[in-house]
Amino acid sequence: MKTKSILFSLLAMLTLMFCLTGLNISSAWSADLHQAKAAGQIGEMPNGYLGVVGTAAGDVHALVANINQQRRTHYQKIAQNNGTSLQAVEQLAGQQAIGKTPSGQYILSASGAWIRK
Repeated sequence: MKTKSILFSLLAMLTLMFCLTGLNISSAWSADLHQAKAAGQIGEMPNGYLGVVGTAAGDVHALVANINQQRRTHYQKIAQNNGTSLQAVEQLAGQQAIGKTPSGQYILSASGAWIRK
């Protein structure tokens, strides 16, 4: 029962993080992220992080690295505040991000292949 409570708390925090804060991404980076996702250059992965789909310019790689670092920082805080592992938070965040990914954008499948949702 305690595990369910912790997981529920984590899910609530992740929802709040993704919906309200936008991960503190500046508006310019946010616009670039949305554009890169819509263009099929960036996709969501089950581990809670972004990945580059195929080949992309260096600025796309830099964008992914920057946002992934911000996500990791947030995940670590959530894990510490809830007495759980970073991996548990990453997995929940990945599930949530993939669930919120619009149709037509890329997600990384369980088999490791990029697919359009």
